[in-house]
Amino acid sequence: MDKKLITKLHKTFEEAAYQEKNVEYWLARDLQVLLDYTEWRNFAQVIEKAKIACQKSGQNVSDHFVDVNKMVKLGSDSEREIDDIMLTRYACYLIAQNGDPRKEQIAFAQSYFAIQTRKQEILEERIRLTERLQARQKLIATETELSGIVYERGVDGQGFGRIRSKGDQALFGGYTTLQMKKKLGIPENRPLADFLPAITIKAKDLAAEITNFNVRKNNFRGEPPMTQKQSRCEELTWEKRDQAGKFASRRGHQKIGTAGEGRR
Repeated sequence: MDKKLITKLHKTFEEAAYQEKNVEYWLARDLQVLLDYTEWRNFAQVIEKAKIACQKSGQNVSDHFVDVNKMVKLGSDSEREIDDIMLTRYACYLIAQNGDPRKEQIAFAQSYFAIQTRKQEILEERIRLTERLQARQKLIATETELSGIVYERGVDGQGFGRIRSKGDQALFGGYTTLQMKKKLGIPENRPLADFLPAITIKAKDLAAEITNFNVRKNNFRGEPPMTQKQSRCEELTWEKRDQAGKFASRRGHQKIGTAGEGRR
């Protein structure tokens, strides 16, 4: 493909994108022109194939293809409402994959949306890793503070290890720290938290912070009362997070919105 054509198509595809509430999307009527389809009915067939591919990939079709209406101008300065579809980057990628490969625009779109989709995946992965690292560093600081507090109240290093293990047992449905390491294939000399997802690390951190507060407030001394308090904090923390997750799941995903609010 000619380099000038690639540059032109790239600019055209970039300018066709809309941005709304940090969500990037394209409109199907615009994409029809970009992909050199003169008849909407022919392009609509490609969209239907893309929807089937989306469903087969395990994705929710309504998350990527959102039916909307928009007004278009007619020759007599009047307007008429027509159907359109808001498309995510992934939806555009699937449409390109199911389009006519003989068209240069389709060949370009296949590569363009594949690269853009991969960029988004890499960005999201970096954000997840950053959030996890921040949660892990916060947990280290909280547990360091807790170890100092319990040491001042008559608990040695081994006792602190038992307190943490009892907390893990409450958090992981009866599995101790060592049992969780075996279950996840983690070396015994590595901290369990190094291999946990961010939400679980945050749950452990919150429970440790509550224990810090309660030990000071109630002036606990010795291992038994601290172990009991840490275990109960872990149980309550995980129950609350589980309830919040179920509530969010019931609410479901919100629609992207109305068409054409803002070009990128």
